[in-house]
Amino acid sequence: MIIGIDDTDSNEGMCTTYLGALLLEELQVYGAIETLPLLIRLNPTIPYKTRGNAAVALRLKTDCPEKVIAHVVSRIEEFARMECEKTNPGVVFIPEKAYGKLKPILRNFLEKAVKDVIEIEEAKSLISESKVPSKGFKNGRGLIGALAACGAMLNLEDWDHTFEYLAYRKKEKWGTPREIEKESFFEADRKTYPDTWDTVDLKNRLIVCVPHSADPVLFGIRGKSPAIVTKAASLIMAEPVERFAIYRTNQGTDMHLLSAESLAEIRDMHSYRLEGTVSAVPRTIHGGHVIFPVQDKEGNGIDCAAFEPTKNFRLLIRKLRPGDRIVVSGSVNSGTLNIEKIEIKKLAPLYREENPICPTCGKHMKSSGKTQGFRCKKCGTQAASKVLCEVKRNLTAGLYEVPPCARRHLAKPLVREQRYDIEINPAR
Repeated sequence: MIIGIDDTDSNEGMCTTYLGALLLEELQVYGAIETLPLLIRLNPTIPYKTRGNAAVALRLKTDCPEKVIAHVVSRIEEFARMECEKTNPGVVFIPEKAYGKLKPILRNFLEKAVKDVIEIEEAKSLISESKVPSKGFKNGRGLIGALAACGAMLNLEDWDHTFEYLAYRKKEKWGTPREIEKESFFEADRKTYPDTWDTVDLKNRLIVCVPHSADPVLFGIRGKSPAIVTKAASLIMAEPVERFAIYRTNQGTDMHLLSAESLAEIRDMHSYRLEGTVSAVPRTIHGGHVIFPVQDKEGNGIDCAAFEPTKNFRLLIRKLRPGDRIVVSGSVNSGTLNIEKIEIKKLAPLYREENPICPTCGKHMKSSGKTQGFRCKKCGTQAASKVLCEVKRNLTAGLYEVPPCARRHLAKPLVREQRYDIEINPAR
């Protein structure tokens, strides 16, 4: 069977991946785990999510499904943060006999859960029609992610993936400051980048892979294979680990992005890759956020933002000027696109007025007085007015990204792109 679980954590603590790691060990009493567990990030713009909007799935070969179901439900009841208003767990059990029928249905459901907005009733109706075992707690919103994670497990060949090594703290340490040797994270990055990423932010001298909340995660290493994330984890010095798990995941894949042919299509709570032209000089607003408008060929527009957490990325955005042709990727909320990546396709030429140059000696002429034109003092050459000269811009066309400290889970880092010109964090 495939087991999908979602929404057991809260803003204050717990983590659905911890429950997945625990079950990964415990369920082997009832059968054999058939493949790596899955960590599936869903639509990042959903307002009622807890933290990272992640669901997990396990695939188990077992002869005693009833015992498995009872064990999983009991563990959810024990660990889920039911006291939190936003925590509404859900678990789904897909029996092997239903794999063929549900594979295409849940493939579409997965796609929608990552890119679109799904109501709870849609998930409950699908479960009812499919007659698969499930349990929703409180309002049952977690059934959405549980089904999506099952869809990912049934369709492994259809989606891009990366891996994450998640190390978990001993329970008595939960909620206390994490004890880590910071330099070991930079050493792990030096020895495994570019096959791992987002371990540290070199430009801002920050450790990115260690959470700050009270959840059980000690650190998480992201990379291209189980072997490389294991190698990186082995180089890290920190407090004793209770357990770890390696998840196959859709993190770092841009799976959430929709292509927008026109800005008129743009909707809140969705993520896009869109092309347009900068229509005004970027402005810095209260809080250090940098905002600028983009227009398409039809004149439709949208504001794009590099928010303060993007740090040095804002320096790049401030250099944009009206007429620059760009492609931006990011999520839309309140009518503003939060930039994750930007491709500067073509820079608009900028001009400034200068005194004309003498064609004889090559020096700039001097003004002869108001409305009297210009004259070269050395050669006597004259000109009627100033001339326009193109300004060299301190910006290069290419593909840029926010630094790792501001990267969203689903955003594909440039190190994974088929091509990139300049990586903001940092030159290596």
